[in-house]
Parts: sequence; structure tokens; C-alpha cells
Amino acid sequence: MTKVLVVHGAGINMRGKFQVEIFGTATMDDYTKQINEYASGLGVEVEIFHSNIEGEVINKFYEAHEEGFDGAIINPAGYSSGHPALAAAITQVSFPTIEVHISNPAARGGSSEIAPACKGVITGFGLFGYNIALKGILDMSS
Repeated sequence: MTKVLVVHGAGINMRGKFQVEIFGTATMDDYTKQINEYASGLGVEVEIFHSNIEGEVINKFYEAHEEGFDGAIINPAGYSSGHPALAAAITQVSFPTIEVHISNPAARGGSSEIAPACKGVITGFGLFGYNIALKGILDMSS
């Protein structure tokens, strides 16, 4: 069975509680429910992880590498810029990582410094972006 790590970066725990005009009203729990339901339908095992501490996220990527995960999805959120150690860690693991953003950061003048370390980037599709990323990883691992 394909195993995928899903990482929610800094601030995702506040989704649905502020900036709802940008990110919508879905909470991190809503994200988890939708991701788990879609992954189950694909026959993909997911482990969902959130931390507001960069080092914990880096350690989680290395742990997933050691455990033989097939891919990762990261919504870096607050880690999108100024976190070169996280970008480096993504390049050091054996599996592809896809970056997902609920909104389109470029539309607000933002850009991700994590994106170059990733296999691909999905922006602006809301929660559906996670579905696209899961399907992409499944296709890459078969």
C-alpha cells in the first residue's frame, strides 16, 4: 500500500479561525477528514502531521524517509519562505514531495522558497488540491 506523509506547516492550526476570506472556513480537522476520506478511496495510507516548530517538521521528513514512505504532501503555510533547512530536508529524502496551497499565494504577491525542493506545486484549488496531490503521488509510485 502506498504511504504518504501529509504535513501541515506553521499556522495551519488557525485555519478557519482567521483570514477566512482567503483560506475559507475549513479547519485543520476538516482538512484531515477530507484527506483521510479521499486517501481511503484511493487505497493510500496517510499519516497527517502538523507542527509550528520547523525542526519537528524536518525530523518528520527524515523519519518518513527511514520508514519507507512513498511520498509527501506539504502545505508549508508559514514555512513558505525563510526556512532553508526545511527545503534542504525535502531534497534529502528518497520520495517525491508535492507542495499544496489552499489559496494562490502568487495572487497575493507571495512566492514559496519550498517549491524548488518539491516535485510539483498545486495552488488555488482549496481542499481539492490535496486530492490532486494524493493522486499525483499514487501515479508516481506505481
